[in-house]
This record gives sequence, structure tokens and C-alpha cells, in this order.
Amino acid sequence: MELAKDKELDLAEVSAGSKPPVCKIMDYGKYQYHQKKVETKHRKMQKKSAVKGVRMGFKTGIHDMQTKAKQAEKFLTNGNTVKVSLIFRGREAIYKSLAREKMMKFYEELQEICILETAPKSQGNTLIMMLTPIKS
Repeated sequence: MELAKDKELDLAEVSAGSKPPVCKIMDYGKYQYHQKKVETKHRKMQKKSAVKGVRMGFKTGIHDMQTKAKQAEKFLTNGNTVKVSLIFRGREAIYKSLAREKMMKFYEELQEICILETAPKSQGNTLIMMLTPIKS
């Protein structure tokens, strides 16, 4: 303790359980600053997954569906969740069963890399399905 006072530093206990207790002479304020820097660096390096959206219409063609599936595949390989929306215009809402089949075909193209989190469900004039990437 006298050495720490002479050097105007702090005495920090490293290992309390050992006999005799192990202590270290250090500048505790500088140590806290360094720990905060390391913590913010780790927080920045963590990847946050976002929800990406893919929108299509009831009359969207097969080739366009494949293009949208490729885009969704990019999102899924980056670790993002994909929200697939199929929008009805006018009287197309009558054919919800056909739209569900179309959504399931979309999922079948991507089923090797994703899991169907929520099956296609209706919300107003939109049919929505959520896909999450498979953890590897």
C-alpha cells in the first residue's frame, strides 16, 4: 500500500482467494478507460440481424419469382431474416389459396438455406411469410 501511495497509483486485488492475496499497482482510471474502449470495439464487431423484405404481386411471373428468390438468398446468406410479402390488387384477394401455393413454391426454392418461421398468413390485402436462415 505504501508503494502505491508513493507512486500515486491504485492498488488493485487480482486474486483474492489465494494465500497471500495477489495485488497489482496500477492506474485504475486508465484501466477502466481501456476496458470501455475494448467493450465498444466488441459491440461494433457484433453483427445485428435485420429483417429484409421481398415484395411481389399476385401476377408476378416465374422468372421474376426466381430473381426475387436469388435476392432473398443473398439476404439469408448474410444472416438476415426475410419477410416475403405478396400484395393483392383489386379482386385478386379472392384467390388466396393460389397465392399461398405461390408463396410455398417461393419457399421451396430456398428451403436448403432457410426455415419457414411463419407460414403465409393474411394481413389485409397482403399475404406475409417470414423466413430465417439456418444456423450453420
